[in-house]
Amino acid sequence: MNMECILVVDDAPGTLEIIRRNLTSKGYRVFTAGNVAEAVSILDTTIMDLVVTDLKMPGADGFDLLRHVRENFKDIEVVMITGFPSIEGAVRAVKIGAEEYLPKPFTDEELFSTVTHALQKLRERRNARNKTTPFDHYGIIGESKAMRSVFRFIRRASETSATVLICGESGTGKEVVARAIHYNGKRAAAPFVPVNCGAIPENLLESELFGYVKGAFTGAVESRAGFFQISDKGTIFLDEISEASLPMQVKLLRVLQDKEIFMLGSSRLAKVDVRVMAATNRNLTELVKKRAFREDLFYRLNVVTIDIPPLRQRREDIAPLAHHMIGKFAKEFDKEPPHISDEAFKALETYQWPGNVRELENIIQRLVVMTEGHKIEVSDLPSLMRFSAPNCSSLDRSLKEVETGYIRNVLESVDGNKTQAARILGIDRKTLREKLKSSETGAA
Repeated sequence: MNMECILVVDDAPGTLEIIRRNLTSKGYRVFTAGNVAEAVSILDTTIMDLVVTDLKMPGADGFDLLRHVRENFKDIEVVMITGFPSIEGAVRAVKIGAEEYLPKPFTDEELFSTVTHALQKLRERRNARNKTTPFDHYGIIGESKAMRSVFRFIRRASETSATVLICGESGTGKEVVARAIHYNGKRAAAPFVPVNCGAIPENLLESELFGYVKGAFTGAVESRAGFFQISDKGTIFLDEISEASLPMQVKLLRVLQDKEIFMLGSSRLAKVDVRVMAATNRNLTELVKKRAFREDLFYRLNVVTIDIPPLRQRREDIAPLAHHMIGKFAKEFDKEPPHISDEAFKALETYQWPGNVRELENIIQRLVVMTEGHKIEVSDLPSLMRFSAPNCSSLDRSLKEVETGYIRNVLESVDGNKTQAARILGIDRKTLREKLKSSETGAA
């Protein structure tokens, strides 16, 4: 199996060893260096995918190493780690070419998440350059008429810096489309910064987006750049834009109109050169009518609109998607790719896919891991798939009963893991708990 190679650079031996052990435990091949000179020597002799480097080191520092990588290696990503977070440091790092900026102290999960995101961006760029199958457009697999229309919009949108609104159900791949536009456009060398507006608490969203100055609030011991500053010259992707509050919508409207922001605690305007892309799984037109979304912000966002079809409306793409995912996960888990029987494929193609491509990917991953032998049969599919076979559906159930049944089937398919189930369903854990509680109350 071809493991991804990571070079970790830090002058503190203890930190170096902890990061090495953590990343090795996740299956990466890890090399270490105690200074920039040693790192350069390793880079000259070993092919790397990612460099994780400390900023402050004696002699040459992390910026020097970042500049060396950007000028000599086109296909390596860089994560910058520092114990001295600052606005200038963050902006300088991403402008030179760091994909991620991680301030100390950080948790193991923050390290894993940062490394995963950086390597995912690298894979997407490689896919965009090397179209490996006739179904692969911009790193997106699809041959259906609906997806060919999406590809045309991606091509047109990537040729401009216009604001883009991407609409589609949860799990359809809205962020994948946004990344395709960014990495095939003029801003590809600058950062792509995704922000989930629904996942960040309302009281933190403003400081996360616009940054804050030292002393702006209790605990603000250092000034910190926000997502808009970090994405300067690049793209910020505002996912779940419909979840932003009305006061926050006013602030976002100002950024779109004037290309200016106020950092929290500052009275000085700061200019930003950022392309804005937004996404929603809700009908913004209806929200505007209900006064739950500002009409002027809607029109600012709705310059170029891309509607991504749900998987049930592009069933001809299920087979190539499944084959691609089987190959990917078989390689990841170092297994022989299993074959899917015709009956199992029929079940996949007749299923309604409320979780869309994200749900398909989760099920294929599970099948590759759990299926014994070299063939996937209908009996290997999770129960929610088998329920979709002919003559197994019922039309006398209420919508709530159908939803409750589907949620429980998803939970069963992931062995009760609520975090994973919420991801497939496209909701957060709190909403999942409320739906489960409601179903139990109803049953009582």
